[in-house]
Amino acid sequence: MDFEDYGVRVASSPTGLGVFASRPFSRRQVIGPILGEVIDDPHYGSNFCMELGGSLSLEPAWPFRLINHSCQPNCQLLTLEPSSENGVSRAPEAWLEVLADIEPGEQLTIDYGWPAEVAIPCNCGRPACRGWIVAAEDRKLIAADGET
Repeated sequence: MDFEDYGVRVASSPTGLGVFASRPFSRRQVIGPILGEVIDDPHYGSNFCMELGGSLSLEPAWPFRLINHSCQPNCQLLTLEPSSENGVSRAPEAWLEVLADIEPGEQLTIDYGWPAEVAIPCNCGRPACRGWIVAAEDRKLIAADGET
């Protein structure tokens, strides 16, 4: 499935579906906004939600809900804080920014940075793979047997 406005397409990946570049992207380039529903619930969670800070989460829409994890990602989330203009509150926004040059056909990835208590084994295959989908600073909290 193509999303030409963003220069990406959805296709099969080693972990199911993923988001792939359909054109080149340069480091620091912003690919586009991550649209979806902002949810104000500190206990909310899903397979796709992205934390925006505090009690806010974003349930992203296609195509970016399908961005897979990598311990050495080529993209990152940029989060713009909620604001108020003329008395009207605006929800926080999330955007996808490129960390390293990306060629057409390359999968776009982010570091999920999950806390240790919800970490799962990682199979990203990158040289610096942490072995777990977990925040780098929380890796030390996971024992060799995977217990936190």
